Amino acid sequence: MKKEVKDTIVVELGEKLKEYSHFYLVDVTGLNSGATSKLRRDCFKSDIKMVVVKNTLLHKAFEASDVDFEPLYGCLKGSTAVLFCNTANVPAKLLKTYAKEGIPSLKGAYAEECVYVGADKLEELAALKSKNEVIAEIVALLQSPAKNVVSALQSGANTIHGVLKTLGERPE
Repeated sequence: MKKEVKDTIVVELGEKLKEYSHFYLVDVTGLNSGATSKLRRDCFKSDIKMVVVKNTLLHKAFEASDVDFEPLYGCLKGSTAVLFCNTANVPAKLLKTYAKEGIPSLKGAYAEECVYVGADKLEELAALKSKNEVIAEIVALLQSPAKNVVSALQSGANTIHGVLKTLGERPE
């Protein structure tokens, strides 16, 4: 591979690191072409960009980045695919479906501005909540007391109305 091509790939990887807020490093050693195609289709359906890269080129892209990816340098061994996404837990959930077969396996990840190293972090990554999920939970928690107050006021109004109606219908 010519130096110009390598430089272009490093620049493209650097752009993807800036474009996507989360990525996973996955070991795809042992995947045949059919399994790789299936993984790519599943990634496409889940809005995940899958790129198989040379470890040295990814290492150079990491070094050129503004973010410190040094803890992930040890993961750059063997055959590596990078799963880029904008929702932190989507690739983890996808990899969990493949966990029975053991291939592909998680090497490391950068999600929610934290570095995760090792396949044992898959459960933790799958449990991460996206920004939208957290916002939805907060809104639901904030709405709950207001709904209770409105409900109490409405039921109280009906009770007061019933008492007044009964008092009004009673002969003196």
